Amino acid sequence: MKLRLLDLRRAAFALMFASAVFGQGVPEQFVISGKTAEKIQDFTTINLATAERIAEVCEKAAVAQGVQISIMVLDNDGNHVYMDRMDGQGYLNIITADMKARTALMMRAPSKTVMNRVTQDPTAELQLMQLGEFANSGGLPMVVNKQMIGAVGVGGSTPKLPVWSDEICAHKALTEVIGTGVAPLVEDLPARANPNPGTNPVPRFATATPPKTTLSPEYVVGGKGAANVFDGNQISLASAKKIARVCRDWAAAKGGTMSLYIIDNAGEFVHMERMDGQVFNNIRTAMLKAQTSLKTRQPTSINNAQLKNNPAGIARSATFFNLFTNAGGIPIVVDGQMIGAIGVGGGAGGGDENCAIEGLKAAFGEHVTLPVYPAAAN
Repeated sequence: MKLRLLDLRRAAFALMFASAVFGQGVPEQFVISGKTAEKIQDFTTINLATAERIAEVCEKAAVAQGVQISIMVLDNDGNHVYMDRMDGQGYLNIITADMKARTALMMRAPSKTVMNRVTQDPTAELQLMQLGEFANSGGLPMVVNKQMIGAVGVGGSTPKLPVWSDEICAHKALTEVIGTGVAPLVEDLPARANPNPGTNPVPRFATATPPKTTLSPEYVVGGKGAANVFDGNQISLASAKKIARVCRDWAAAKGGTMSLYIIDNAGEFVHMERMDGQVFNNIRTAMLKAQTSLKTRQPTSINNAQLKNNPAGIARSATFFNLFTNAGGIPIVVDGQMIGAIGVGGGAGGGDENCAIEGLKAAFGEHVTLPVYPAAAN
């Protein structure tokens, strides 16, 4: 029995060693490596630099086509790694990018394979929905040296086959960033004709007057994008990226890492990133902080301090209001107008709230409202 147990332990160790060696066979420029990979016990998950490059290439292609997209990059555990929504994208565009990426991750195949299956057999869609699979193209697994390192999903643009689609955008980005080993696109099957088409009139809903704002155009979504969402006071993607990059650099200079979410004033994702080595708890808390500061219109550090002073309110805050009160969430208020919220988690080397503040100051200067702490008593 002892010999048998020893053999099993040796076999398990050999399997772990083989997995580690195989994982390290993925070129280091694409995945988390070294001490950071050892920390999270994973040498096969996409790194932030690669995820960011994929998003940038796809967004550049979208600009060339005159369209807007939302893009979500997941690691091989399904955690958010990097996300952008271009100006003018709404809820459906944003959420479908995530759904497509998750479908590709679950299927280990393009989300188009699910779409094609439903095209051939519409009765299959209910079961696929119960499994959480989304029958639309635009999600692709990211595979390097036969190792899956994550998945990407693109949503939000109208296809113009064979020149353009969400999937083509994702595929072009993967090919440019990862290389020629990216699998070719799956063939599109023709959609089945609706046997009983309806004749109900479909209303048009658009405004002739673009939404107005008193803020600088560089800070908020404007023009056609603002008209699409009927809101002139949503934080622009350019501003969100500037906040994130400054916070990222600040955390790195402090020897730390962070996860960050920036949401608009409707609560939808604008930009997200997690630095290498961050785990689920860091990522999740960043999102919860952003959502809490949006709901309360206050920095989460206010509730955090109040509950430390009077813990009797913890149950009420958590149960009735669903608030997450760790410091690091700040509403983004510029010249008195709220345009979104930021949440930072993971420590950031010098404090999550401090990281967020550095980013906000860099993006908006004296125009932004920041937490002010009372002077320490002597």
